[in-house]
Amino acid sequence: MDILIRKNYEEMSKCTAEIIANFISSKPNCVLGLATGSTPIGTYKELVRMHKEEDLDFSQVVTFNLDEYLGVGIDLNKPYNLDQSYARFMYEELFKHVNIKKENIHIPNGKTKDPHKVCQWYEDAIKEAGGIDLQLLGLGMDGHWGFNEPGSSLRSRTRVVALTKQTLDDNYEAFYKKANIAREEMPHFAITMGVGTILDARNIMMIVSGSKKAEVVAKCLEGPVTSQITSSAIQLHSGGITVVLDEDAASKLDNIEHYRHVEKLKIEYGL
Repeated sequence: MDILIRKNYEEMSKCTAEIIANFISSKPNCVLGLATGSTPIGTYKELVRMHKEEDLDFSQVVTFNLDEYLGVGIDLNKPYNLDQSYARFMYEELFKHVNIKKENIHIPNGKTKDPHKVCQWYEDAIKEAGGIDLQLLGLGMDGHWGFNEPGSSLRSRTRVVALTKQTLDDNYEAFYKKANIAREEMPHFAITMGVGTILDARNIMMIVSGSKKAEVVAKCLEGPVTSQITSSAIQLHSGGITVVLDEDAASKLDNIEHYRHVEKLKIEYGL
């Protein structure tokens, strides 16, 4: 596991985008797992800049998003509506700015009348694409990935979940309040990749920013593996793992100096 600590959110975002861009350059038809929320916005802005100024090519890239609210969503073949779906978020923050093909974009259909069928389709689609090469993840305030709330099985697959009060509160402040949408009108269910689905990715990249998440970062990376902090499953992953933190998010790590030392050594030895 590579734990990279950067000075602030901007440097964390640039570091993350550079790693993703290098991954795309080395494998133009790679399959990326993408995350939503406020944390990856800076990463997506930097990827857009690289596309426009440095010719970063998304034409063969295939994407799968982590999750979507149940009851909202959009048809990729129709105009985007002013809703709070994660499909619209991805369109606004990344997809409309780069040369990715619509047929290569996969997001759970939140408006489906048969969500359980969509969940199975999503699992099958990931397999048919050859699996996810690089999965980008954020980190919830309670340590969850996607919508895998505390108590989720660490072997779980794509499924319908009920959202916790903590997640509803976080998402209301981040998205719905700004859109003048009443709290009671928020979706209370979502479709999410499971923890087991996420762990199937060949490489995982988790990014976290801010002092409010410092404690849960430490529990995730240095605490016991537990279903009460679903992101702690990162310790079970056998592939490539990169964690990019700003200094605030890393501030409660017990082994922070060791992580800095390891990164410095790897740079010196070209590893």
